[in-house]
Amino acid sequence: MNANIESKLRDAITHFWTSRETQAQKQGEKTGIRDAGARTAVTGGSQMDGFVALVRDLLEESGIDRQ
Repeated sequence: MNANIESKLRDAITHFWTSRETQAQKQGEKTGIRDAGARTAVTGGSQMDGFVALVRDLLEESGIDRQ
């Protein structure tokens, strides 16, 4: 198992929450239109990028070729 998995998972979690907060703050800056409730934090789409990178790295380290 990857020795750095805890660090990578911590980074992915930090990225998730930081992205949600940033997206919530930025939504509607140009148009003035904001989604209701927590939707403002998730419609930007980048909050899961840290987990995507983590899973990709783990798969590649397991021997699965990147396509």
